[in-house]
Amino acid sequence: MSEEPLAARIKRHGLALGFDLVGIAPVERPVHGPAFAEWLRLGYHGEMAYLTRTAEQRLYPGQLLPWAKSVISVALNYSTPRAQAEKGGGIRGRISRYAWGVDYHDVLQGWLERLLAFVRQETGTEVEGRICVDAGPVLDREIAAQAGIGWYGKNTNLLSTRSGSFFFLGELFLGVPLSPDRPVRDRCGQCRLCLDACPTRAFVAPYVLDARRCISYLTIELKGAIPHELRPRMGAHIFGCDICQDVCPYNVKCRPTREEAFQPREELQAPKLIPLLELTEAQFRARFRGSPILRAKRRGYLRNVCVALGNARRPEAVPALVQAVTSDPEPLVRSHAAWALGRIGGREAGVTLDLAMRKESDLLVREEIRLALAKGCKS
Repeated sequence: MSEEPLAARIKRHGLALGFDLVGIAPVERPVHGPAFAEWLRLGYHGEMAYLTRTAEQRLYPGQLLPWAKSVISVALNYSTPRAQAEKGGGIRGRISRYAWGVDYHDVLQGWLERLLAFVRQETGTEVEGRICVDAGPVLDREIAAQAGIGWYGKNTNLLSTRSGSFFFLGELFLGVPLSPDRPVRDRCGQCRLCLDACPTRAFVAPYVLDARRCISYLTIELKGAIPHELRPRMGAHIFGCDICQDVCPYNVKCRPTREEAFQPREELQAPKLIPLLELTEAQFRARFRGSPILRAKRRGYLRNVCVALGNARRPEAVPALVQAVTSDPEPLVRSHAAWALGRIGGREAGVTLDLAMRKESDLLVREEIRLALAKGCKS
């Protein structure tokens, strides 16, 4: 048995596996627990009801895992440079970096299983352990902050001087006590670039995000219609948003990821938007198999595509939007296609909306068509 402390051996092995940062935190009530509870009380979580259902477990981790004595926090860099394809031909959308490669859950799960196996080998016992990768009812950023991985940035992302903020987090709860690491101090200073860059003004204050206005929430978590006043501010974003991270000085020199699984798939960095409206349910599932984009589902993803096309305001999108507003099986897609046609305008859009109004039975879609026509999209 090595004389090196078990905590040090675990961290060294975690880095050898490929994690960029590894730290250890105690299993205790979160320091930011009261702030989280207040955030929920104010309704800033929007429709993410699972956060309220599991709030007690998140605030009191001992209730969830009474046997746990320590938790290992790991970070894995996913940063890759943006493609020149964004400047290519066609109307293109923007997808958050984290979704350019394969689903990160499987990658981190596998690596953490290997780390747990190492702990059991080192201790010579079947140490009880539980792995969480953005799925269990835990406050992963809180744990990572207590483990010294980074600090809460003003944009509510975790920041590291070594790795910026483009990294995934995972946790390994263990039934053995380990010496915890020390948290790092806040290094944001007077900087507010992230707060000022948000096009939807989602930050109500430094360190406080109203998720209901966040583009990531609107394009992924929100299941229904996107609020009208926020649609024009979403630009070309169709899945997630990196704006508040892109402007962060700690990400300027962030090195690219070494993980092959996170290398961008060509069709995901800056996809052409018009062809996406033709995707059937089966084609959508096939195209995005193994991708986080499946989380939005076809109806949500195409809803986002319609908004991006409306914001582009380019006439070449009209035929595809016409087909969507008249033939798509999802009312959510039809309603947002109607909004997009209203933004683009022109005779073809007006004629189509008039015809669609006559045959449309869904009340919400009819209202969207009425609003589009009222804005001046006349036949």
